[in-house]
Amino acid sequence: MARGWTFGRRITAGFATIVALTMVVGLIAVVALGKVVSSKDRVISVDSRLLYDAGRLDATSSEMAAAFRGFLLTEEDSFLDQMTGARREFNATLQTVKQAVHTADGRRLAQAIELSEAEHQQALDGIISLRRTGGTLEAVSSAFEARAAPKHAELKSDIDAFVANEARLEDEGRQASSDTASAAVALVGVIVIVAGLIAAMLAFLLTRSLRRLIGTTVGNVQSSSAELQATAHQQATGAKEQETAMTEITTTITELLATSRQIAESAQRVTQVAEQTTGAGRAGESTIATAQESMSEIRRQVDLIVDHMLELGEKSERIGAVLDIVSELAEQTNILAINSTIEAAGAGEAGKRFAVVADEIRKLADRVADSTKEIRGLIDVVRSAVNTTVMATEIGSKAVDEGKNQFADVATSFEEIAGLVSTTTEAAREIELSTKQQSTAVEQVNVAATSIAQATRETEAGLSQTFQTATQLTELSKELQRLVEPRGSA
Repeated sequence: MARGWTFGRRITAGFATIVALTMVVGLIAVVALGKVVSSKDRVISVDSRLLYDAGRLDATSSEMAAAFRGFLLTEEDSFLDQMTGARREFNATLQTVKQAVHTADGRRLAQAIELSEAEHQQALDGIISLRRTGGTLEAVSSAFEARAAPKHAELKSDIDAFVANEARLEDEGRQASSDTASAAVALVGVIVIVAGLIAAMLAFLLTRSLRRLIGTTVGNVQSSSAELQATAHQQATGAKEQETAMTEITTTITELLATSRQIAESAQRVTQVAEQTTGAGRAGESTIATAQESMSEIRRQVDLIVDHMLELGEKSERIGAVLDIVSELAEQTNILAINSTIEAAGAGEAGKRFAVVADEIRKLADRVADSTKEIRGLIDVVRSAVNTTVMATEIGSKAVDEGKNQFADVATSFEEIAGLVSTTTEAAREIELSTKQQSTAVEQVNVAATSIAQATRETEAGLSQTFQTATQLTELSKELQRLVEPRGSA
């Protein structure tokens, strides 16, 4: 599934993984810090407080002992009041200690302190009663040494044991806090190292993926630019060949235009001769000699017409061949334009101008094809007129030959000759009209050929620009390849 991801999704996944690892590190650090703070708080608020209260118990116990000694020496009640206050404070502090203690040993030692204090107080009360009842100082001192002093020592021992226990618990708590902090630091360090390794691995994978992706893309760009460069070079060569062919076509069309004008002039002369022949035929027998000369002239003109018609037929055949070349060039140009449009679409933004040029070339090729079809139709008309003229001139030639062979019957054949001359006149007029139309069509073909030549030159210029663009694209792709894979390019 990861292979189908886009590069943006891969980067997002990598950063998300790093952020998740950072959050895990932060969470573990917060939890460890909370435990350390909780342990420190317990040490500070509980164990330190218990040590402080244990010290107060010891001080209060010493204060009670001092007040008791003062009473034994002076028998003043103020010392008893002081001892009572110290006892009250001792009990209050002991109750606080019993409520705050959190271990079995602590509770046991607190109960031992309470029991020892009660026994110590009971011994003190007995000695106080003995002193109040008039006991001697020596008897009171003996009683104190025998009963109160051991209880006070026992109470002091229990308090010291409680203090030692709480000091030990405080040291253990501090050590546990330090151990917890050290473990948390070590764990966070390990996770940071693991996160760093994972981040480095992700960076390596992303870099390798980017290098592969860009390398593949650059390879495709190089392949496409090479194909575009080859296509542009091929099309430029075709455009040059097309320009040469269009130059030849323009020259041929110019010659055809001159020939058409000559044919029109000849047809006009044939019409004039035919009209003169008609007048001579109607003149009668007095103009037989003139008619004979006119018939000879007609014979020459008819031969000339036949020659011109045959030449016109040959020119028509040449025009048809040229039109076949033009049609083939138009089809090839159209195919090249379509291929250029496809290549331009594949080239993206860089091929938009080339697509416009290719579209204009295709339109021009379509117009050339249409003009070729129109010229071919005109040539067919000319061929039909030439055939008609040849047939008419052949009939005229036969008539002239028959007139020469049967000159005695010229008088009776004048009407037939006049009809034939009229037919020749109409044919000559048709030839004149056809040649004028042919001249107009040839001029249109000349204009179209000039436009095609101009478009071909523009196409060649556009293909040269496309070739340069493809070359620049190839250089850019190679430069990008060197940037992505410096070792491979080196």
